[in-house]
Amino acid sequence: MKYFAASLVVSSLFAMPALAQSSASAKPRAVLELYTSQGCSSCPPADRLFGDLAKDSSLIILTLPVDYWDYLGWKDTLGHPSFSYRQKAYAAMRSDRQVYTPQAVINGVAHAVGSQRNSIEAEIIKTRDHSGTLSVDVAVEKVGSDFRVKISGSSLAGASGHVWVMPIVRTREVQIGRGENTGRTVSYVNVVRRVTNVGAWKGEAMTMDIPASSMTPDAEGVVVLLQSGTDKKSSQVLGAGRLMGL
Repeated sequence: MKYFAASLVVSSLFAMPALAQSSASAKPRAVLELYTSQGCSSCPPADRLFGDLAKDSSLIILTLPVDYWDYLGWKDTLGHPSFSYRQKAYAAMRSDRQVYTPQAVINGVAHAVGSQRNSIEAEIIKTRDHSGTLSVDVAVEKVGSDFRVKISGSSLAGASGHVWVMPIVRTREVQIGRGENTGRTVSYVNVVRRVTNVGAWKGEAMTMDIPASSMTPDAEGVVVLLQSGTDKKSSQVLGAGRLMGL
């Protein structure tokens, strides 16, 4: 496992599985984000586990490759600074400074080693006891070339949050030429390609139209997360929706 010591900064994100699914599906029981790196020798077992977890339609799985190990000799071909930023933001919100790979973030409020299935499942159970976790319905549908997001209201006093849109590619296979994983071919699932904050939610039912420009040319699906916090600092996942097969 790799640990990263640095000053903490803030942002947010979300998750989804690789199975085709309509916006009318039941609420997911968890959103799992995997922070991984092609330059991390401890990460391939976590990448494989998340590939297996993505077969469970009750989970929304997201893979977010970070870039802070690029200096070790291999630049992550899927990594992005915004994903590293998001991971550090979660650590700041938890006040534990735990930033490492492979790290699973569970429902925005807990973390576990990304290759430890039992620990991840235990955190899913714990986080479901947090008031508000995945309590809001989020539905995503395609309208022409654009997207429409429908979010239900909440009975929680003072409920608020922000809406995040994440285009994904369902699978990506990478041959690693240098660094700790030299010679390995690693498969990734539900790889996030961009994270965009598209607006605030004030606790009431709302409908949002999302332009196609929020997607990436290679997007094969989209995950929409509603998270507590601000446009810079997010935490608990209040609701999540997905649409596959774009």
